Amino acid sequence: MTRTSATAIGFAAVLLWSLLAVFTAASGAMPPFQLLAITFAIGGVAGAALWIVRPSAAKALRQPWPVWLLGVGGLFGYHAAYFIALRNAPVVEAGLLNYFWPLLIVVFSALLPGERLKWQHVAGCGLALAGAVLVVTRGQGFSFDPAYLFGYGAALVAAVVWSAYSVLSRRFAHVPSDAITGFCLVTAVLAALAHIAIEPTVWPTGPWQWAAIVGLGLGPVGLAFYVWDIGVKHGDIQVLGAASYSAPLLSTAILVATGYAAYSHALLIACLLITAGAVLAASDLLFRRRRYEDFLEEWNSPEDEEAFRELGKTEPTSTKGR
Repeated sequence: MTRTSATAIGFAAVLLWSLLAVFTAASGAMPPFQLLAITFAIGGVAGAALWIVRPSAAKALRQPWPVWLLGVGGLFGYHAAYFIALRNAPVVEAGLLNYFWPLLIVVFSALLPGERLKWQHVAGCGLALAGAVLVVTRGQGFSFDPAYLFGYGAALVAAVVWSAYSVLSRRFAHVPSDAITGFCLVTAVLAALAHIAIEPTVWPTGPWQWAAIVGLGLGPVGLAFYVWDIGVKHGDIQVLGAASYSAPLLSTAILVATGYAAYSHALLIACLLITAGAVLAASDLLFRRRRYEDFLEEWNSPEDEEAFRELGKTEPTSTKGR
């Protein structure tokens, strides 16, 4: 898999997450942790069902505890912090602080081996962030009230958790994405325990609400995490970070198209800003000719590189006496 194709696969997660709002709106009044438990269970069971035709994929669950800590901590930790933020702060301000995670991904990625943070990455994220602000605030401004400090803090924690999970996943690039199945199932159990502890139980009232919940589990809370795992492990993580700002834009556009929200000129301006930011951040990937070292990075596997290094260390065979 090339770096470009892995980036494209990772961006599929952003497209799936753009359906999150409309599916959630159509799912009825189910409390958040109950919805989280059911949808992650659907995503995990769907992933496990594929093991019928790929039995060897189940071996991906045999991972050391740091891998499980990162996977479950990322999936459950992010959603738990985000829901806490929504309960303890206004939705607009909590959403804005939460959407720092794409920018944090770009910044944190500079700490990864082989990655370089360039001006176009930061500038592209800045433009995209401005567009996301317009989408979330609907061009009407926002204000931060100290009374909601706990909720604001939880939103920032959510942003840090998801960006750290995404970047640190690169350190475990050898872990197959099939391990996401286990992370989803454990997250479902933890969400169910949180639901039992703090929420009332509310079930869907009709088939369309059930269909929306199943759609959530198969897409935005299921397949999305598998393809995101591929993208952040093998793709251009900085481009993915900037492109992630298109999620709130696409989500709002879908809500407008389905009648859950109204159109505004701020949405059009946000579209231009986010598109410009994503293109700027991806300019190397889109417009520059691939350099020789990039060619080697894409076509030589880590095993090939290690074998080449070992070959260089080997003493030449003596020809004495022949």
